[in-house]
Amino acid sequence: MRFRFALILLLIAIFFTPSASFSFEGKGCAGDCASCHSLTKDEAGKILKIEVSEVKTAAVKGLWEIDGVQNGNKIKVHLDFGKKYVVLINRLIPVDDIGKPPPIRKIDLNLIPLTDALIIGNPSAKNRVIVFTDPDCPYCKKFHTEMKETIKKSKDIAFYIKLFPLVNVHPEAYEKSKAILCKNSLKLLDDAIEGKKLPKADCDTKAVDENLKLTEQLDINVTPSIILPDGRLIPGFIDSPALLQLIGTKQ
Repeated sequence: MRFRFALILLLIAIFFTPSASFSFEGKGCAGDCASCHSLTKDEAGKILKIEVSEVKTAAVKGLWEIDGVQNGNKIKVHLDFGKKYVVLINRLIPVDDIGKPPPIRKIDLNLIPLTDALIIGNPSAKNRVIVFTDPDCPYCKKFHTEMKETIKKSKDIAFYIKLFPLVNVHPEAYEKSKAILCKNSLKLLDDAIEGKKLPKADCDTKAVDENLKLTEQLDINVTPSIILPDGRLIPGFIDSPALLQLIGTKQ
């Protein structure tokens, strides 16, 4: 999350520095730069090697925003007008929103099946926390430790783990997730978190694909994504004390 925020600030600084010179600053590009640059869906598909569904100008000048499909998964990327650089950003943050706390969104818990979830803690605990995690995500690895610390502090909390591999960022996470769910094994999840090599999946589970479709439906695109017992969505890492405080405050 910090890396994405820093990247966005860097882009703002670059694109709005008067002395910077880019290929889209040619003659005639006054005001609307898109008027002298074009990008078709076919051209974008050839450049990015994906199936493109939509191309439009991004909120930041000098960038195309491209929606497409890669390996069966929907993705959003940004391409500069010079068609030389791809910028992987899930969303652009308006300057006016910098420093403001993100709006807290609630998820309908009834939309999330837990039959394939791995459970950390007592399944009978009154507080269920649902976590969408990626076995190769560094912040997920940090939160994995915080989950174990949390259940040491409170027996009333259990974590239900839904595997959500970010295949465009961590290409090996998909097969690791399948291997873990084929065995329904917390031990394999621990091994993945610790960087150990996992055995290949020995079943043809559809659970990972179903989780990917579910996250798209719920508009969840960050790992870890933490859903509190009352449905509040916390995108990104938090530590155990902050988590316990949030669970203790209902909204």
